[in-house]
Amino acid sequence: MLTEIETMKEKNVNARIVPGSVPVVEINKLNVYSKGHHILKNVSTIIPKNKITVLLGPSGCGKTTLLKCLNRLTDLYPDLKLNGSIRIDGENIFDSRKDITAMRQKMGLLLQRPYPLPMSIYDNIAYGLKLKGIRNKKVIGARVEKHLREVALWDEVKDRLKTSAQRLSIGQQQRLCLARGLAVEPEIILADEPSSALDPISSKVIDEEFLRLRFDYTIILVTHSLRQAKRLADNVIFMYYGEIIESGSAEQVFENPQSEILKEYLRVGH
Repeated sequence: MLTEIETMKEKNVNARIVPGSVPVVEINKLNVYSKGHHILKNVSTIIPKNKITVLLGPSGCGKTTLLKCLNRLTDLYPDLKLNGSIRIDGENIFDSRKDITAMRQKMGLLLQRPYPLPMSIYDNIAYGLKLKGIRNKKVIGARVEKHLREVALWDEVKDRLKTSAQRLSIGQQQRLCLARGLAVEPEIILADEPSSALDPISSKVIDEEFLRLRFDYTIILVTHSLRQAKRLADNVIFMYYGEIIESGSAEQVFENPQSEILKEYLRVGH
């Protein structure tokens, strides 16, 4: 098993990308340690622009840690030690001169459970706009409608915009959080198991929104659900015990897996 991991790792040092795609994220020899535990091991990969890239693999394989590295949420955990590089639009995000706030505004973040702000539906979206310095009420109103329409929520909430966001269903809250993330005009949407707490109908709505949004945004989605990965992925990065075992187009990874580890994962059908 270890021999196979080493073999597949060597094949993925220059990870393949969906043909014809432009790279927006380039990760090179990224290692993450916590109290002597090696969490991510020499991870190198490329993530294409305006595609859905799925980080796939069993629980505990390092998917969420890799996602947190992309917007430097790892800075919040002093026990984590990192080396290697991540370049977004050609800029190394670990450069000490980098404006972390500006860098994070390039990315919308969607977590496993939605966390709407304790304010109205309207103000959840307006909050992000005001952070960007927008003060004109007409502009804010138009943008609130635009972003709620982007996530197919406008028709459901347009008559109660001033009511508490926490009165929405959990599926609606997740779409509101997505709209809030879009309000800061990100280039990339980071999504960590965004459907895991949702009912099947709400989960389907989120998936459909991702398929539509990928034409305007780069989406990086963490999931251990093979079914969801097959529905959504343009590009797949399969991880196992902190390493990238295989990566490439969804067709390539799912139809022609090279490693026994991935073949078994696909056979079991997680």
